[in-house]
Amino acid sequence: MAQLVKLKDYVSRYEQNIIVYPSRFVRLKKQKWEGVKKLYQTNQLIKPRETDFYEEEWEEEKSSFISKIKGIIKKTKKEELAEQLEIKKDEPVATEEDALAFDYIPDQYRDLKSLDDLKLQFLNQLFKFQLKWASSTLTEKSTVKKAFYYDDNLKYFLQRFPDTYLVFYKPIFLIKNAPVELDTIIITPTDVWIITMLEAEDSAVFVGSNEKFWVKKSRDKEKKILSPIISINRTEKVVKKLLAAQEVDIPIQKVILSRNGYIDFPAVPYHLKLIEKRNYQEWFEMMRNNRSPLKAVQLKTAESLLRYCLTTCARRYEWDVTDEK
Repeated sequence: MAQLVKLKDYVSRYEQNIIVYPSRFVRLKKQKWEGVKKLYQTNQLIKPRETDFYEEEWEEEKSSFISKIKGIIKKTKKEELAEQLEIKKDEPVATEEDALAFDYIPDQYRDLKSLDDLKLQFLNQLFKFQLKWASSTLTEKSTVKKAFYYDDNLKYFLQRFPDTYLVFYKPIFLIKNAPVELDTIIITPTDVWIITMLEAEDSAVFVGSNEKFWVKKSRDKEKKILSPIISINRTEKVVKKLLAAQEVDIPIQKVILSRNGYIDFPAVPYHLKLIEKRNYQEWFEMMRNNRSPLKAVQLKTAESLLRYCLTTCARRYEWDVTDEK
């Protein structure tokens, strides 16, 4: 499951420490999944009586945690967290963030008929957990639009690709004091992928050109659409400039992606990949099979881009109240 590093202009904990959080996410996901799978295989996975994970609010999750960590004055943070979380002293306790680790909760309304059902339910809950990581820190938070919880494209990028992929979804950059929303950016261990989604009705045909508008053909109907090349070139220009300023050297790939349609563009520009119904599976498997671990140049790339991303957030009310006390 890829990692949601930046969503729109929301505050992200990856902005705090891009070196720590990616590896922490990979470790956390692996540990939780292995534990959940073991419980399932040994018939020890018990449904809660009155728990609805999907309606759980961040403030409720935080209130109990705040009361714990604010009570520690005489003890060190590490000792107190180890005691509160019943963690042995010889086990690693990085920071108070470990207290907010993701916990899978069986869906009380759905029966699991196979391991694949369990995996899907696990990934769906982890998806919501990722939205928290991409919209809040310990002291700040951003208001997430409900639409993102049901965004199929966002789910696709996160749930179908490896853990070591870092995703910028509809990121807003501050360029010359002006906010600019760019295309989806995925930073893999070896490349930066700039992806523009081009999808409509199933088997629609997009006729491309170097003009400002393309033509979409579907069911004997034609419609003009804005050329996706405009946005993908704008995103490439910004990314190249920001990475060059930080002296980061990593290949950049540009993709117009249409999973359920066709793209007819004979004179496709150089360095632009057209991924559509006829070659999608091959590209998808290539992306999925990239098993390279996180790399230093990848993290430096993400850090360089995060530095210029716009962030809109508010300080958590409970921290202001606690500080006043």
